[in-house]
Amino acid sequence: MKPQEQTYSKSRRLKNQIKAVVTNPYNIIVLVAIVLLVYLIVLPLLDMITTTFELAQRDLRAVGGTMDDVGTFTLYYWQRLLASELSWTMLIKPLINSLTIGVCVSVCAILLGSILAWLMVRSDLPFKKFFSLAVIIPYMIPSWCKSQAWLSMFKTSRLGGAPGFMASLGLDVPEWLAYGPIAIIIVLTLHYYAYTYLLVSSALDSINSELEEMGEIQGAGKAMILRRITLPLVLPAILSAVILTFSKAIGTFGTINYLGSPVQYYTLSSQLYMNSKSQNTQTAFAMAILMIIIASIAVFINQKLIGSRKSYATIGGKGGRSTLIGLGKVGKPVITVVLLAFFAVGIIMPIVILILESCMLKEGIYSLENFTLHYWIGDPDPKIMEGMPGIFKNEDFINSLLNSLRLTLVNGVFGTIFGQLLGYITAKGRGKLHGKLVEQLVFIPYLIPSVAFGGIYLSMFSKPQTLFGVTLVPALYGTFALLTLVSVVKHLPFAARAGTSNMLQISGELEEAATIEGAGFFRRFVKIVFPLSKGGFISGFMLIFVSIMKELDLIILIMTPTTSTLPYLAFTYQNGNSPQASNCVAIVMFAIVFLVYAIANLSGKADLAKSMAG
Repeated sequence: MKPQEQTYSKSRRLKNQIKAVVTNPYNIIVLVAIVLLVYLIVLPLLDMITTTFELAQRDLRAVGGTMDDVGTFTLYYWQRLLASELSWTMLIKPLINSLTIGVCVSVCAILLGSILAWLMVRSDLPFKKFFSLAVIIPYMIPSWCKSQAWLSMFKTSRLGGAPGFMASLGLDVPEWLAYGPIAIIIVLTLHYYAYTYLLVSSALDSINSELEEMGEIQGAGKAMILRRITLPLVLPAILSAVILTFSKAIGTFGTINYLGSPVQYYTLSSQLYMNSKSQNTQTAFAMAILMIIIASIAVFINQKLIGSRKSYATIGGKGGRSTLIGLGKVGKPVITVVLLAFFAVGIIMPIVILILESCMLKEGIYSLENFTLHYWIGDPDPKIMEGMPGIFKNEDFINSLLNSLRLTLVNGVFGTIFGQLLGYITAKGRGKLHGKLVEQLVFIPYLIPSVAFGGIYLSMFSKPQTLFGVTLVPALYGTFALLTLVSVVKHLPFAARAGTSNMLQISGELEEAATIEGAGFFRRFVKIVFPLSKGGFISGFMLIFVSIMKELDLIILIMTPTTSTLPYLAFTYQNGNSPQASNCVAIVMFAIVFLVYAIANLSGKADLAKSMAG
C-alpha cells in the first residue's frame, strides 16, 4: 500500500471512530451527565470555597478597609475562626460536641442496627413480617419529631414552659436526661440505626448460609462463626453504615436545635445555621468546609479499611440458600419480648406521645378536661394559638401540605429517573474513567452538610445565571424550582446508589444479545433495561420520597411563606410556642409517608434495603 493510501486509511479510520463515539447515545448521555454534575455540584462547591476568602461589606470596619476592598481576597474569616479569641466558642467547643455526638451515635446505632439485622435475616425469630415493617418506621419519622416526643416525655419546667409527662407524675427528671448530649445521642441512635439495619440486612441476605454451616461442621461455635465468617462478609456494609451514620449525625440540625439549644449545647451544624441566618455567610461556609473535610477523612479511612473495590464472593454456583439459626427454647421468647418492648418504647411510644400532645389544650396537664381537637379541626379562637384555626382549617397547613406532596412527587419521579440513569452509567462504566468520574461527582453532595448545601444554592441562584451575557437560568429565590433543584441534587447520592444497585442486577448479556439483533440504544433501554428495573425504580422512588417528605435541614434557609413545606411549618409552630400544632403536622407527615410506603411495598415490592445496598 502506498504511503498516501495508508495515510488516507488511517484518517478515515480515525474519522469513523470519532463519528461512532459522537453518535453513540450512551456517550452523549455520559457527556451531558458529567456537564450537569459539574455545573450543579462542583461549581457550587468551588463558589463556597472562594466565598470564604472574599471580604464582605459588613466586615470592612473590622479589617480597616474601604468600599473598594469589598470582594477582595482576605484570610480574615479563617483567622477569626481558627486563631482568634472567638475560636473556642465558634469552632473548638462545637467541633468537640459534633465529634462526640457523631462517634457515640455511630457506635450505638451500628450495634443496634447490626443485631436487629442479624435477628431478622439469620435467626428463626417469630413475627418477622411485623418486625420487618416496625424496624423501618424510624427511617420514616424525622429525628426532630422524635426530639419533640422526647421533650414531651422528659422536659422540665426549670428551663421554662410546661413540664413533660414524667415531671407531671411528680418525678424529678434531671436536666441532663431532658436536654444535652445524652438526650441527643439516644434520639439520634433511635433514628439512625435504621440505616445500619437496611445495609447490613441486605448484605446478610446475600450470604449463602452454607459458608456458616461449613464452619459449624468444623466444630466452630456460634460466637466464632459470627466473628470469623459472618462479620468479615458484612464488614463493608457495616463500614458504609458507619460513614453514613457519622456524617448524618455531625450534620444534623433539627435535633440539636430542640434538645441542645435550651442548655446552650451547640455543634458545628447549629453554629453553621446561626451564622447563615445572621448573614455571616463566609464564616458559615468555612464551617461547612471543615465539616466536609471531617466527612472526607472518614470516607478515606473507610476506603483504606476495606479497599475501594474490595468485595467477597457470597453466592456460589450451587445456588444460594439460607438456613435460619435457632434462638433456642428460652432465647426465642426472651428475645421476642425484648424486641416487643424495644419497639413499644422506642418506636410506638414517640408516635403515641405526639398524638396525645396534639390533643392537649394546655401543655403539661394530663386530664380529660384538657382534651381537645382544636389544634386539628378547631375554629379561630383569640385565646388559643394567637387566633389561628386547627390545621385542617388553616390555609398555611393546606398550602404546606400541597407543597410537600408536589415536592416529593416531582423529586421522587425526576430524582429516581436521574438516579437510574446515573446508576446505569456507573454500572456500565465500572473500571472505566467515565464511570469512576460520575460515581465520585455524585458522591460529593453527601459530604456537604444539608444546611450549608441549601445556603450554597440560595447564594448561587438568588441572581440570574448568565453565560456571555445570555441568561441561562433566571433568579430562583422564592420559587418552587429552587426547592426542586436543591432537593434533587442533594439526594442524588442515594438515588444513584439505588440506581447502581438496580442496574448491577441486570446482566449485560441481555443488551449484547439485543445489540446483535440490531436493537438501538433507546430501544434496548425501553424494552429491556427499564422493564427489568421497574422494582428497583419503585424502591428508589420510595427512598427519595421518604427522605424529602421529612427534610428540614436542607430547605430551612430557602423557605418563603409561599413555598413552605410540612417540616418547615412544624418547625415554625414549635418555635412559635405552638407545640401541639407542630405535633399535628408531624403526625400528618408520618401518616403520608407510612401509607405511601405500605402501598408501594404491597403493590410494587418496594425494598429500601436493596435500594441502599449498592
